[in-house]
Amino acid sequence: MPKLKSKILVVDDNAGIRSALKILLPTRFSDVELIATPKALISTMQTFKPDVVLLDMNFEADINTGNEGLFWLAELKKRFQDVEVVLFTAYADIALAVEGMKRGAFDFVVKPWDNAKLLAILEEASKKHRHVASDDVEQDKPQMIWGNSEAMQNLRHMVEKIAPTEASVLITGENGTGKDVLANEIHRLSQRSGKQMVSVDIGAITETLFESEMFGHVKGAFTDAHADHIGKFEQANGTTLFLDEIGNIPLSEQAKLLRVLQNRSVNRVGDTKTIPIDIRLICATNMNLAEMVKQGRFREDLYYRINTVPLHLPPLRERQDEIVTLAMLFVERYAEKYHRQAKGLSDDAKTLLLNCKWSGNIRELQGYIEKAVIMSDNEIIGKDDLQINDSQLIDVQNKTQSQTLDDAEEQVIRNAMKKYNGNLSLVAKALNISRPTLYNRLKKYGI
Repeated sequence: MPKLKSKILVVDDNAGIRSALKILLPTRFSDVELIATPKALISTMQTFKPDVVLLDMNFEADINTGNEGLFWLAELKKRFQDVEVVLFTAYADIALAVEGMKRGAFDFVVKPWDNAKLLAILEEASKKHRHVASDDVEQDKPQMIWGNSEAMQNLRHMVEKIAPTEASVLITGENGTGKDVLANEIHRLSQRSGKQMVSVDIGAITETLFESEMFGHVKGAFTDAHADHIGKFEQANGTTLFLDEIGNIPLSEQAKLLRVLQNRSVNRVGDTKTIPIDIRLICATNMNLAEMVKQGRFREDLYYRINTVPLHLPPLRERQDEIVTLAMLFVERYAEKYHRQAKGLSDDAKTLLLNCKWSGNIRELQGYIEKAVIMSDNEIIGKDDLQINDSQLIDVQNKTQSQTLDDAEEQVIRNAMKKYNGNLSLVAKALNISRPTLYNRLKKYGI
């Protein structure tokens, strides 16, 4: 098999491992560099310019936490974004390796390693590096899943009516319900969809930097202002500005935000020049802003300014017919992202998902599926792969608070039958189950 014209950098403090890899890796890769400590990592990156880094997760003799590996992974992804990182870890540190993949690592290899598997993973990583897709952002673009519940269908109808307008929108809902995804859907259907929506997490901006981040500043406006900075409002000129977690904006900054929204213009910090802005505003929050207004923690005039059209996104527990669809979408997404062979969910796994509380909503579901895809070696994700414990399940004994498992399953099937007018092939496909399984379920529930 011919060598790949790829550069591999190995960072491992074990001399025996480096010696073994010094013999193995050159059989498949044109250039291989090995270093014993991450202290030389950044300088070696700049001179050697590797395609892939095989990074050990522990370097201190008396420390075995994997934190060193996560730290250097973050440094690599920050400074050399296109370089792929494969983590080298002991079996006991697999959980940390999974966390590393969530933070941008290409994959992980467990010691002692299988030569063929190690070479295959490094080869895939080097190929990805050479074909860094400019459409990565497009692949990760969230998708809006509309369920069949009355609440979600009403919401969809409202979105289709207001999206083409310039009306300000306030999206409310619990954490993890997908408020950002709904905002993207509104923007996609708007007249401004030709330009990318600008998103801001208000909760991540400190009070001292609020004006600079939102409205911009000019060079010399304050101590660290070494150059002009364009704020989020200017960046969103001509498109949609999405302010997530708007309830976190400090009271002292609310008047400044209100003034910009009223005047449709900004003044950069340290400048007297007025800059017109043309934006469509969408805000989101998990807080009760009306109650905050009563408590004096949120300005009433600002509340009415951002709340022209209120939209409420129901929690996932009230959107049962979306759970399996979302889960399958996440399986496909993470199988591609992490180069795993997972293609679907077993019937037991689907039933388990339908019987969870999902207090963290879609974000929680996404996390479980992501971990299951990473850890499973099977094409079909099973019940045990999900690692969901009993405390996360609905109390089926208390029917006043939740549906029983059978009730939930029956409702999902009835909704699908209604949606597809009894076409069993379409229903089975939508539910990701076989026709014989569907026949059994129909018989069981007398549908």
